[in-house]
Amino acid sequence: MRVFFATDIHGSEVCWRKFLNAAAFYKADLVVLGGDVTGKIMVPVVAHNGYWQAVVRGETIRMETKAELEEVQKKIRNAGHYPALVSPDELQALSDEEGAVDRRFSTEMTHSLDRWLDMADGKLGGGNIPCILNGGNDDIWEIDDIIEASPSVTFGEAKSLDLDGFHLVSMGWTNPTPWNTFREAPEEQLKEKIDAVVSQIPDLERAIFNFHAPPYGTGLDEAPALDETLRPTHGGAVMKAVGSTAVRDAINSYQPMLSVHGHIHESRGIKRMGRTLAINPGSVYGDGVLQGAVLELNPKKGKVTKYILVNG
Repeated sequence: MRVFFATDIHGSEVCWRKFLNAAAFYKADLVVLGGDVTGKIMVPVVAHNGYWQAVVRGETIRMETKAELEEVQKKIRNAGHYPALVSPDELQALSDEEGAVDRRFSTEMTHSLDRWLDMADGKLGGGNIPCILNGGNDDIWEIDDIIEASPSVTFGEAKSLDLDGFHLVSMGWTNPTPWNTFREAPEEQLKEKIDAVVSQIPDLERAIFNFHAPPYGTGLDEAPALDETLRPTHGGAVMKAVGSTAVRDAINSYQPMLSVHGHIHESRGIKRMGRTLAINPGSVYGDGVLQGAVLELNPKKGKVTKYILVNG
């Protein structure tokens, strides 16, 4: 069985398309997206009389035709942002009304996810190629029901999924971050979540952990150290371990066959933890590049026989 695993595309539409195409490109039997599916930024595109205008990465762009509008919207989506078409009055209302930005952001995000899942249905043969998605700490709660309702994608959170005799369990929660994101909890609560989902596995020797947070102190979890203003110290040259001790302890205790992670974009790598192969493929979604791992699983031997980190 060949598996393609990627994570942390953060709303980048070009990375999502590459993820869907990876099934055919790598001849994968299964594709898994580990978490942080959605983006973080909404970009207003203001409709004026005869033209549109938007500020993209600090540059004011004026669009005179629908073709130009579509091209700019495409660039916004590929960067992991959500273009929001608004009138000048709507833009003012977003500024004036409490909670208006959050409501519009959620609307744009869920509409985008609906469109992505339609793409998946076409690219993956209506479910003929299994696809597993999971949320990450940055993903809003509204995505869960949308993914659950998809006919061609399986939502993995807190489930044990049978993959031809292997057992995949997923947890999108992470240990606390400085940004107070949606799915984060203290280490003791992460341990409870992990133990609950692992208890569903009938054979730990064939277990695959899909835990968004990487294991602490393994080199798969190193991020730039931050000062009190949340800015990287020494230009980001100083790194520190920021992963989860609960995830580390669970891997050391349960010793699954494979453990895949994300969350820390800078820590692309592979680590042996006893019998467990632990992988973080990293993420450079902002450049439109999809980083991933291609894994060969042997059902008869119950082992990972081949693995490679890839870029595309």
